Amino acid sequence: MTIFARDLSVAHYRSFDSYRLALDEGVTILAGPNAAGKTNLIEALQLLTSGASFRHPTAAELVHDGVGSCKVELRLEGDGRVLDMGLSAEDGKRSFSRNGKRCSAADVRGVLPSVLFCPDHLDMVKRGASVRRAALDDFGMQLSARYADLASTYGRCVTQRNALLKETWCCREMLGAWNDSIARAGSALLVHRLALLDRLAGHVHTAYGQVASGEAANVTYASTLGDLPQVEDREELKGWAYERMLAALDEHADEEIRRGVTLVGPHRDEIEFTVAGRSARSFASQGQQRTLVLSWKVAEVAVARDVLGTAPLLLLDDVMSELDGERRGAFLRLIGDDIQTVITTTNLGYFTDDLLDRAKVVSMGETC
Repeated sequence: MTIFARDLSVAHYRSFDSYRLALDEGVTILAGPNAAGKTNLIEALQLLTSGASFRHPTAAELVHDGVGSCKVELRLEGDGRVLDMGLSAEDGKRSFSRNGKRCSAADVRGVLPSVLFCPDHLDMVKRGASVRRAALDDFGMQLSARYADLASTYGRCVTQRNALLKETWCCREMLGAWNDSIARAGSALLVHRLALLDRLAGHVHTAYGQVASGEAANVTYASTLGDLPQVEDREELKGWAYERMLAALDEHADEEIRRGVTLVGPHRDEIEFTVAGRSARSFASQGQQRTLVLSWKVAEVAVARDVLGTAPLLLLDDVMSELDGERRGAFLRLIGDDIQTVITTTNLGYFTDDLLDRAKVVSMGETC
């Protein structure tokens, strides 16, 4: 199954009054100066493939200044099908549509998955654990509606339990029902995370080794529940996690009441990168950390194709300027020629003549 993003059009969206972008099935390069609107188009593509934006905007922020509403439309084509994805924002609310019928963000996800790579991602290894958890969950939500439901349910459980813990009258007896709910959602989410990370880890290891020959990189999951049992059966693992989480919540109840926050569960877990057996966050050089992130993005592309049976749309937002020539070349080689890719840049000099000959180059603003 092959699906392509064919045509993007926006009206009164962000910096645009009106704009239409016809996309190549291979590489489309959006070239122009800063503030030309390139990142806005990347965001529009992400919104209509993943149902979310890396900027986390309000609906009002999507609308062009001085206008009451905006509309974004993306045509997808492949295997004899045509799908029109839409997004509108008005009166502080946004809504999605599919072939003209209103739908949820969940109905947008997974048709044509997207993998975004922007400069902020280059710090993923050295930033806090929440950044790495979000990277895993955001990707998982595109691949599986069940994953998305679990992540949403667990997030609500944590928020509501934390609200209870902050009340001055909260006591152990009041936590019982919440403990069961959060343990059920948390244990199921943990199993899904581990399965997805297991898929990603092999690709990360392989890609890193191809860029940095002679070095071995790995990515592992560290749970607040302790060492995870080595079992193959997912239901057995979920049962263990449920019981262990109930016990851990009971064990930490007094401290949680005192601090007003839930201290154990997937929302406190860590995803750890290592290079040559040492913590990449603590010991890896900037170059090694960036190679790890490159490898993670290569892994996302590979896993999306494996799981959904279609290559994702790869969105590279001004990331080439942050990489040296060796890593730019290595990343593009690892991705391959059969991935539809949209790249933004202020400088066409970052690209080889071969790539420029194959790509569709769209000039936005002044030439570069």
